[in-house]
Amino acid sequence: MERFYITTPIYYVNDVPHLGHAYTTVAVDVLARYQRARLGPENVRMLTGTDEHGLKIQEAAHKRGETPIELADRVVERFRAAWRALDISNDDFIRTTEPRHKAVVLDLWRRLEQQGDIYLGDYEGWYCISCEEFYPESQLAGGKLCPVHEREVTRVKEQSYFFRLSKYQDALISYIEQHPGFVQPTIRKNEVLGFLRSEPLRDLSISRTTFGWGIQAPEHPEHVIYVWIDALTNYISALGGPGADGYQRFWEAARTIHVIGKDILRFHCVYWPAMLLSAGLPLPRTVFAHGWWKVSGKKISKGLPATRIDPVQLSEDVGADAVRYFLMREVPLGADGDFSYEGLIGRINSELANDLGNLLNRSAAMLRKYVGGKIPALAGGDDPLDVELRTTAERARDDAGKALDELAPSRALDAIWELVRLANRYVDQTQPWVLARNPEGKARLDVVLASFAESLRWIALLVAPFLPRSATEIQRQLGLSSGERWPSAWRYPGSQVAETGAVLFQRLDEPAAATLIDKWLAKAGAPKAEAPEAPTEPAPPTKPDVAKITYEDFGRLDLRVGRIVKADRIPKADKLLHLHVEIGEPAPREVVAGIATAYAPDGLVGKQVVFLANLEPKKIRGILSHGMVLAAGDAEVLALSGLDREVVPGTKVK
Repeated sequence: MERFYITTPIYYVNDVPHLGHAYTTVAVDVLARYQRARLGPENVRMLTGTDEHGLKIQEAAHKRGETPIELADRVVERFRAAWRALDISNDDFIRTTEPRHKAVVLDLWRRLEQQGDIYLGDYEGWYCISCEEFYPESQLAGGKLCPVHEREVTRVKEQSYFFRLSKYQDALISYIEQHPGFVQPTIRKNEVLGFLRSEPLRDLSISRTTFGWGIQAPEHPEHVIYVWIDALTNYISALGGPGADGYQRFWEAARTIHVIGKDILRFHCVYWPAMLLSAGLPLPRTVFAHGWWKVSGKKISKGLPATRIDPVQLSEDVGADAVRYFLMREVPLGADGDFSYEGLIGRINSELANDLGNLLNRSAAMLRKYVGGKIPALAGGDDPLDVELRTTAERARDDAGKALDELAPSRALDAIWELVRLANRYVDQTQPWVLARNPEGKARLDVVLASFAESLRWIALLVAPFLPRSATEIQRQLGLSSGERWPSAWRYPGSQVAETGAVLFQRLDEPAAATLIDKWLAKAGAPKAEAPEAPTEPAPPTKPDVAKITYEDFGRLDLRVGRIVKADRIPKADKLLHLHVEIGEPAPREVVAGIATAYAPDGLVGKQVVFLANLEPKKIRGILSHGMVLAAGDAEVLALSGLDREVVPGTKVK
């Protein structure tokens, strides 16, 4: 029996949930919901939670006149409330202050100790309280500033227990090389291997005596177990620890995946697996490190109020589904993204309101008008338009499923939206309003109505991991049960359309959008956006033969930085090359490009290009091409698009 276990990091409780937390948690939720649809809910487990120990909590509680546990009990509700607002379907929520967690942390400590991998020593170094990490002097910004928070670090010297991390350097390198899917995406795997190969690992300080808020080390109560062991152990303590039924089902016998931010890559891909190797416990199948959301080029963080974006406020104003969609659609999971309120509203208007919402509204209205809301069962459907709709739906299901299995939710949405847009075209092309006027067209009308109702049924099931509320509403309006899973057979069962239906997504006109943006900026502590000054000179005239497009039109283009990792000639095709392009997803995209007359395959490997990622897939010379590499030239290729400096593959181009 296949099982699936996926986790977020546990979030530090001395913080307010922001967009970075929401991004990780929504991504994990989407992947968990998909696997439940595929495997059944009993075979899937999703975990999130909070990290509640440490010096920061102790100091914050002291300033407020509280005990640390009183503070933790109070503020943990911020995260619980945020995940409720975003429709997160976690199966468990672990807190490091729970007795069940403490028991497994102590068990792990003893296992490491029994292996001779814990010893007592002295530690001295530059310490950042915010990071709870020591930094070598070479990594400090401006001499004494933390490289992450840009706050002054403190020189700390104390007695500490150490874990023999250095003992596992070669074993870690070997494991990562032999398990290519362990660290994803590839750029992060290379980063971890580069770190492991660059210099000898130093043993890891795993206890503190300078504060008391935490789990006391066995037989050494003056030492508090440090975050490396305390926090990381949550992934197995939530399952009951070694020997427990949950541990056996979802750690030993499941596909285990940690989804994390790239800033904690080393902790999860070096420290955690080394401790598991020492303890003789299985390693997770995959650690997937996603990128950062930035605002005006700055990473979202507690220390920069202007970059703070409240996901709960966003979901209250535009709906949780809209926020979930934007986060999963805007940026490939492995790449950095630059957040903008305008981008969020653009996605709502163009893709959610215009594409999906409009499809449901017009379809439900026609079903009520032409067949009294009684949708016939789907029979026949051999017209080329019917066949195209069915085959597109089946391709969307297969491609979306493959993308979600590969932890690429943005690519899954690319595939699903091909079906959404084709379903809209199908309604326009078949013209049910014309068929309804002709009594002889009744049989064809029934097939058309049942076909686009079936496409809506499939769309509801496909978008359910991303848009759970919208999926339920689509099914309700079609008079269908919401208990179905991933779509299988193309056969509409027939149903009674609901008499009334809610608008899925409300389109935001310019005044409404401006009001919302001002509200969000004010809450984030940023000034209102100023209108751009009028140009002092008229813009140059547009060529008469080039059609103008709107910003929304341009916003539909998913342009990303790509790196060509493989290039081959295609037999009997002088102008074509078969490229593999890394764009921040777990697997490179395969593309057929007509550039063979300008570039030899060997000269392309490693080259960075601008890549169009949401182009409809097309089979060329037997190869399904997923995207396009942009090039300059008209009748012939003169040059490939490029960048003036190295950029992480998958970075958005705008």
